[in-house]
This record gives sequence, structure tokens and C-alpha cells, in this order.
Amino acid sequence: MSRFSLSRRAILAAGVALPMTGALAACGGGEEAASGAPSKLVFSILSAEGQASSGPLWQPLLDDLAEAVGIPVEPFFGSNYTVLVKAMEGNQTQVAWFAAKSAIEAIDRAGAEVIARTVDVEGRDSYQSTLIVKAGSGITLDDVLACGKRYDFGIGDAQSTSGTLAPMTFLFNQRGVDPQACFKTVRAANHQANAFGVASGVLQVATSNTVNTVFLERQNPQIAAQIQEIWKSPPIPESGILVREDLDPTVKEKVRAFFLEYGQGDGAEAERQKTVLKGLNYSQFRAADDAYLDPVRELVADQKMQEARAAGDRAGVTAAEAELNALRAKREVQP
Repeated sequence: MSRFSLSRRAILAAGVALPMTGALAACGGGEEAASGAPSKLVFSILSAEGQASSGPLWQPLLDDLAEAVGIPVEPFFGSNYTVLVKAMEGNQTQVAWFAAKSAIEAIDRAGAEVIARTVDVEGRDSYQSTLIVKAGSGITLDDVLACGKRYDFGIGDAQSTSGTLAPMTFLFNQRGVDPQACFKTVRAANHQANAFGVASGVLQVATSNTVNTVFLERQNPQIAAQIQEIWKSPPIPESGILVREDLDPTVKEKVRAFFLEYGQGDGAEAERQKTVLKGLNYSQFRAADDAYLDPVRELVADQKMQEARAAGDRAGVTAAEAELNALRAKREVQP
């Protein structure tokens, strides 16, 4: 998730949605050439303000991808993860940058597979969910968890790893806190919108993440200066690059090789690519498969179990527990 002035997840994270029907029709992805290879690739990006905000950051990389695979590459900007997963499900997009939870949705529902995970400029392949308040407000984490319907709260997109899943699992569920019952109002939005809401006083508390913090400090320092983090989650797997499983195998391997080699090595071209990556707050794309998302699948299973318990759904609790135990067992035998 997600990384806004935005993220990796955010750069990504917010904004003006393209109308679903018109936007997908406009993409025109999935057209096949006579050879079986697509006539173009459409790359989906979560963006706060559409192409005007994120386009300049991503376009150099997309241009390089087009040259590497020998097929035109077009961006598809969506304002929330649901739009982007549906776009891939309908083969309107073939390549995507997804935060961890939405990547799972794309794998489970849209026939996607992971080819790489992102690494930030400091070499980290994880990030953290945060809870933010207005700087100088004096609001503490204890104040927030005391509930009493005192505060207007901004949560993330339902498919956001750091905006919703992580704070629910690591913070609220562990303390038996239901945001709907805890806060005066609850508004779901992307990280950038929530950050601006806190800075302006429309919201007193909101979820965000450490990636959004970096991009706000870089692109909106006046807003960043008005925000204070009062909680951080344990590390969360970074975002990934996904492709449709049924993408032409030759094209898929060219896409995979492009990301794994991009910005690596020495020389003028490698330095230029490193500059492109730095604009996205990345240092490289690291080889990965779907297994890197298992820690987030554990969070999803835990959330399902909590919801089933709250609803008195015994069968749902049993199914979620079985999934959770299988994931934990898998983790325990991994090196």
C-alpha cells in the first residue's frame, strides 16, 4: 500500500478515480498480435492525482520497459486498489505495481503472478504502517485507544496493506477496538488524502505509512511538518511487480529480466536508470515469487478470523484458523 505525492505505494496512493467503464475501455489492453504476443502492454499504477502527479516519476521507467520488450507500454492510473485489480482481472492491464495485500487480491482473483519486489534507497524491502496526528495536537496513542468517539479518524482503502490491514491486525484487533465504535467518524481514503486531512484539522487521527512520510517530506514539506507519527507497525513486505500469468511467455521473461536488471551495474546508462529509481524511492527490483507475500496472507487470515468471531460464524473461524495455521507451519519450515 498504498506507496501521495506519493509512493511507492502511494506515489501512489490516492486520488481521482477514472470512471471504471470509460477508463478500462480507454486502456485497450490485452490486444494480441498475430504471433500471440500483445500489441502493447498496459502498466497499472495507484496514483493520487493521476498522470499529472505520478506520470513524470514512472514514465521514464515505462519508456525503458517498452524499449526492452519491443512493445509499446502505456500507464493506467487508478485511484484505489479495487479498480486496479479489476483492470488486471479483465486483462485491461498486464503488468502492475501493487502493495502487498492488493497483490494477493490480484493473484487470487486476476490470474497474476509476482516477478519482483521493490527495495528502497536504503536497501530495505519492507516498510511500516503508521498512525498520524497533527503535530502539536498533544494526542497520544493512549488517547486514541481510549476511544469515546472523540476523534474523526481516517482509515485506508479496504485493500490497503498499511492503511487498513496492518493497523487493524497489529493495533486495533489486539486491543478489541472497533474503529466504527471507537471514533466519532471514520472516513476511508488514500494515504495522501488522510495526511492532508490531518494537517488541515479535518481529521484528528489517520493511518499512513513510512513511505508516504518520505514522499511528503520530499514533495510537500509544509504538510509533512504538520504531521506527527504516534505508532508504527512491525515491518510489512514492500510492494511488488506483477504480471498476468497468461502473458505471452517470451514477453513475460523480457519483462522479468528488465526489472531485475534495471539500475544495476556501472556505466552511464546504469547511472541514468538509478536516477529514475531514486525518483520512486527505490534502489532495485529484487527477484521474488508469490511466497514473499505469505506474511501478509497471515495478516489477512487473522483479520478473517477476527471478523468471523465478531459475527459468530464458527465455520468462518475454523476456516481462518486452518489457513493461519498452515501459513505459520510453512513459515516455520522455511530456512
